[in-house]
Amino acid sequence: MIRASQRRTKKIADESLTTGANGEDDSPRVLVFHPELKRADQAGSWRDSSSRLEEAVSLTGALDFEVVGAEIVPIAKTRPGTLFGTGVVERLGTQIKAEEADIVMVNGKLSPIQQRNLEREWKCKVIDRTGLILEIFADRARTREGRLQVQLALLSYQKSRLVRTWTHLERQRGGRGFLAGPGERQIEIDRRLIGDKLAKLRRELEEVKRTRELHREARRRVPYPIVALVGYTNAGKSTLFNQLTVSDVFAEDMLFATLDPTMRGLVLPSGRKVILSDTVGFVSDLPHDLVAAFRATLEEVLEADLIIHVRDASSHETEAQKLDVLEVLKELGLQKAIDGEELVEALNKCDQLDDEGLTALQEYSARHPNTVAISAIKGTNCDGLLALIEGRLTQDMPVFEVRVPYADGKALARLYEQGEVLKRLDGEDGILVQVRIDESRVGRFEDWCAKSGFNPHLL
Repeated sequence: MIRASQRRTKKIADESLTTGANGEDDSPRVLVFHPELKRADQAGSWRDSSSRLEEAVSLTGALDFEVVGAEIVPIAKTRPGTLFGTGVVERLGTQIKAEEADIVMVNGKLSPIQQRNLEREWKCKVIDRTGLILEIFADRARTREGRLQVQLALLSYQKSRLVRTWTHLERQRGGRGFLAGPGERQIEIDRRLIGDKLAKLRRELEEVKRTRELHREARRRVPYPIVALVGYTNAGKSTLFNQLTVSDVFAEDMLFATLDPTMRGLVLPSGRKVILSDTVGFVSDLPHDLVAAFRATLEEVLEADLIIHVRDASSHETEAQKLDVLEVLKELGLQKAIDGEELVEALNKCDQLDDEGLTALQEYSARHPNTVAISAIKGTNCDGLLALIEGRLTQDMPVFEVRVPYADGKALARLYEQGEVLKRLDGEDGILVQVRIDESRVGRFEDWCAKSGFNPHLL
């Protein structure tokens, strides 16, 4: 009985997001409200309200909703019951009725009580920023791992909102005999069921984590360096990934076009092979539940030898977006990579800049040696990015000098296989070769030299 009731409730909730108020199979009409708290220390204060509202509209449009209006709503202080003051709630309610909106998206975090009360006042479905992002992820996830991660985040989010979902939560089930007492409340049963489901999902994700670790261990034995693409959503990571690896990963001008990680081999100008990883885009105020759920995916970033931060240089919010990405990377424990040289900036969409913007970009790149201006969609200066990647990956690798007899062509070929030959000098007593060796292969290289009778010299 409980499971059947849950299925009916979920079906109603799903239909409210995909159909209009009249039940027709058209796009829901959505109003977007961005609450602007008049405090200088509010989270994300480096962004202006108009940009945050514009992003909220783009997020809403990512689900093919029809945005019929968007507004910045100033509030002096948050109200625990409704977030907005009484007068504002009434005014917005009138607007909702006039626009015949099916859904209201509040670009902020709503408590379960606030969400329930606003739905009662406005007589329509209300979702907050976290709920919207979770809906987008649920709509876009394709792989089994991605779906598991989204389910985990959704259930964690819904667990605290049962007070809004059910209309019969105070009903108690009777027990048996004189020891049973009043019975278990419906809300307690539902929370227990969700808790059981969460535990099951976490076990399944642990299996995914172990599988990923096995794959990483196999790559370490090859081994190829990992280069991970990170960045704000819609910065052009997947387009750059396709350009560099000649792939056809889904890439569109929309937020969160990529959710499931993709890895491909990439050959650098020297012939050195690396693995390039495309990851989910970040966004301001990314729900913590989502970061935790997608940790198995984001571990690819933790394992990366080099991180490429793809930035949308054409956006006037590019600096704010950079701060948002760095915040998530810090949360993942990558402060050392941010402070060191394991982070390279690819300033994308330079083809959309005017002359003044290009000049400013060139000046920025001159001040920051770990940056390169590119256009992923046109392939502009992607060779410069590859050269920068190679330089960063090889800068700390040891270089050995080995003298090989002219007659030992097999040994010479072996040197080319084991590392990157930087210089070759033909002398009277043999060929002097300078070769750069990956740190993980130094031991095997020295063993091979000893067996072959060579005396390598570390430069």
